[in-house]
Amino acid sequence: MGGGVRSAAAKRSWPEVVGMTMEEAKAAILKDKPDADIVVLPVGAPMTRDLRPNRVRIFGSATVAETPRVG
Repeated sequence: MGGGVRSAAAKRSWPEVVGMTMEEAKAAILKDKPDADIVVLPVGAPMTRDLRPNRVRIFGSATVAETPRVG
């Protein structure tokens, strides 16, 4: 059971987009996860604690400030 190679569809975070513009980051995330529901929030914004496997939160203003993650 387990031990297999994870595919790009299983990717859960995108540290490589930190510092990119929001549009660049969205494009990069959607390339890896085309079904992503991307939510842009300011750093420190309150969030719900529910887990949604297609939601990716991006924190920042003009550029990405924190690593976006599925959740």
